[in-house]
Amino acid sequence: MSYKHLVHPSLEPMTDPEMAYEINAETLQVMREQRTQAIGLEHVQDLPVSSETVFTTLADGHELRLVIYQPENRSEEALPVVYHIHGGGMVMGTPEMMEVRNKLLVDKLGIAVVSVDYRLAPEYAHPIPAEDCYAGYQWTLANAEALGFDASRIVSMGESAGGGLAAALSLLLRDRGDRSLLGQYLIYPMLDDRTASTVEPAPPVGEFIWTSASNRYGWGALLGCKPGGEDVSPYAAPARASDLAGLPTTFMYTGALDLFMEEDIDYAKRLMCAGVPTELHVYPGAIHAFEMLLSGPIAEQASMDILRSLRALLQL
Repeated sequence: MSYKHLVHPSLEPMTDPEMAYEINAETLQVMREQRTQAIGLEHVQDLPVSSETVFTTLADGHELRLVIYQPENRSEEALPVVYHIHGGGMVMGTPEMMEVRNKLLVDKLGIAVVSVDYRLAPEYAHPIPAEDCYAGYQWTLANAEALGFDASRIVSMGESAGGGLAAALSLLLRDRGDRSLLGQYLIYPMLDDRTASTVEPAPPVGEFIWTSASNRYGWGALLGCKPGGEDVSPYAAPARASDLAGLPTTFMYTGALDLFMEEDIDYAKRLMCAGVPTELHVYPGAIHAFEMLLSGPIAEQASMDILRSLRALLQL
C-alpha cells in the first residue's frame, strides 16, 4: 500500500518514480556520482559569500578536507560558526551537496560555516567517519582565532547521516571531557541501527527517498556487520547511548513520513528527560530530505524555524 496521499502537495515532485532509488553495493558508485553537487545552486550563485577549501593532516596520514563559507567583505568582528556534517546514509555525499543551504545561512545570518568532508563507509567503517568529524571540529577550534571565528559560539549541524554524526560528536566531546558545542542541530538524524533491522518502522514512513532497504545497507556499511546486533557503539548509533545528560542545547526536526521519525522523536524525548534543552519539530506530510526543494510551505517553515533558533542561540 502506498501512502503517497499523505505527502504534502508541495513535495509531490520528490515522490516521482525517477526520484526513487535503493542504495546497495551495485548502485553505490552511481549514486555517489549523482549526488556530489547541490540542487538549486542557481539560487545562491550571486550571494556575497566566499568559499575556501583547506586540508588538515590527521594522525593516520589522511588529508581531511574542510570547506569554509563566510561573508565577503566581512567585518573584523569574530563570527559565530556552524560546523556542518553532510548527509548521505553514511556511504555518499560531500560538503558541496549542501552548499545551497550553507551559503544561505551565511548570507542570512552573517556567520561562518565549516563543512567537513569525512571519509565514507564501506571503505571506511566506524569509527573513522565519527573520528574525522571530531578531528575537523578540533581543527576549527584550534584555528578559530586566526580565522576570525568566535570559539564560544560554535554549533554543529547535520542532516540524516550527518545528523547522526553530529549527535555522535556531542557524545564524544562530552565523554572525552573536551570543550563542548554551544548547540547541536540534528536534521532528521540517522540515529538508530535498529530501525528497519530489529525494529519494524510504522507503515506510513520510509516509502520515499530513504527506504528501509537503503537504511539496512547504510548501517551495515558503517558497522561492518548486520545492523541491530549487540554491543553497537553509541558513537556509531547515538540512540544506543544510555545517558544523554550533559549534551548541548538541541534543535531537531523530522518529517512525519520520514523513516527516522520514530527514532528521532524518541531521542528528543530522552534528551528532554535528561535535562537537555530541546526543541523538536515534526512536519506533517514531510518525507526524508524534504527541504532540498527549497520552496513550498513545509520547506520554508523548516528554514524559518532553524533561522529563528540560530539567531537566538548565537545571539545574532
